[in-house]
Amino acid sequence: MTNQTDAAAGAPVAATERVQTDLYRFKQRVTNLNKWSKLLWSLVRAVLLIGMSFVILYPILLKISTSFKTLEDLTNPTVMWIPERFSLDNYRLAIDVMDYFAAIRNSFTLSAVTTVLQTLSCAMAGYAFAKLPFRGINILFAGVILTILVPPQTLLVPSYVNFKSFDIFGLFHLIAGKGINMLDTYWPFVLMAITGNALKSGLFIYIFRQFFRGISKEIEEAAFVDGAGVFKSFATIMLPNAIPAMVTVMLFAFVWQWNDTFFSSNFLPGMNTLTNATLAFPYNVNVMLGLTNQVDPFYASMLVDTALLLSILPLVLMYLFVQRYFVESIDRTGLVG
Repeated sequence: MTNQTDAAAGAPVAATERVQTDLYRFKQRVTNLNKWSKLLWSLVRAVLLIGMSFVILYPILLKISTSFKTLEDLTNPTVMWIPERFSLDNYRLAIDVMDYFAAIRNSFTLSAVTTVLQTLSCAMAGYAFAKLPFRGINILFAGVILTILVPPQTLLVPSYVNFKSFDIFGLFHLIAGKGINMLDTYWPFVLMAITGNALKSGLFIYIFRQFFRGISKEIEEAAFVDGAGVFKSFATIMLPNAIPAMVTVMLFAFVWQWNDTFFSSNFLPGMNTLTNATLAFPYNVNVMLGLTNQVDPFYASMLVDTALLLSILPLVLMYLFVQRYFVESIDRTGLVG
């Protein structure tokens, strides 16, 4: 009788132990599964990052290797990455053909001036769309978004005609009998930057609008209570808080203007900028070498690669100094994609 009672009392205990054992084993399986899934995801992520890095870096590394080669190394099938004879002749020739330092000066002046003006105009437009509601604001903002979607090539003809004979409500025709030719000057870029119509201005206005919408309304209302107007509130409250967005926009604007070939080739055809010098480099190098009809295509390709490296070198050096601020600004503005 006693043994039966002990057996009956021990049955629930054994069942409980089995349940606990099964539960422990299940947790172990889940833990192991999570470890393997994390390991698999880390492997997939590493493969994707390595693949993307290869796609981006391989052409650049190939151009760097090629730029130090001589024509003999280029035609030597045994030479792949490391030249047998390191040479700087390609760089010397490319610098002479491009008039490199004058081209850098012109490109930097144009990019810096338009970047500052474009950032200020887009910041004011973004502030107006975010904090100053008015009738028709949605229609105007739809127009801003439309400028992002419409390719600039569709506006080339009217823009070219406008700057070829620039006039303001017919005043110049009334006074001088003709408009002002602004081609081959910085004025087309300056005017587009001031009016918020420069390259990618629609995107920059959108970035500022989203950033200003995230700033607390109470801060601005406190400034209004203290007697600040709209412009004073914008200059003393909004702009200091918009430093991350300004850094992001300025870097994007500078790089896009520096690499612009479309507007520069049409509005500045006679000015020596890096983009124009790079576009005209194949022809100019043929003229300088006097080999217009018999230039080796492989040698010409090697010189073009060297010229391209020289054109992006200032941007690479700039990125080395400002990449920390750029990453921080991207993180604070929430810009992704």
